[in-house]
Amino acid sequence: MTIQVGDKVPEANFKVMTAEGPQDLSSDDVFGGKKVVFFAVPGAFTPGCSITHLPGFVVNSDAIKAKGVDTIACMAVNDAFVMGAWGKAQNADEILMLADGNGEFTSALGLELNASGFGMGTRATRFGMIVENGTVSHLAIEAPGEIKVSSAEAILELL
Repeated sequence: MTIQVGDKVPEANFKVMTAEGPQDLSSDDVFGGKKVVFFAVPGAFTPGCSITHLPGFVVNSDAIKAKGVDTIACMAVNDAFVMGAWGKAQNADEILMLADGNGEFTSALGLELNASGFGMGTRATRFGMIVENGTVSHLAIEAPGEIKVSSAEAILELL
């Protein structure tokens, strides 16, 4: 079942890249007591994700945070090494790059994407959400091949 507005985000652990290597970060650390703009992409370094989706949040991070957002987080079903390298390559210093390497959080949200046809296995559907103190207040799931409702510009209009 897909997560809905009004639902609490599921408990999970992400991996993040630090100077000391990959570290765990719980969903409570990410969402607890905070207003979070959270978006997921099918894969780091993929064209739509690298050309449009993540760069939009990089460019608009100050405007988004000026609307009272504590954290902007990007998640993919990739490992922490890939997410860390992608964040550096995209100058995403203001974005929390979360690795859901085994897809457990994605599965708990009910937002899996079968990308086997591209040789990518199970990934996250492209989506964006606003989470306030662990509760989803807005959810935007993209149609295949689109970056509209979960774009930085669309989310910024909602804040």
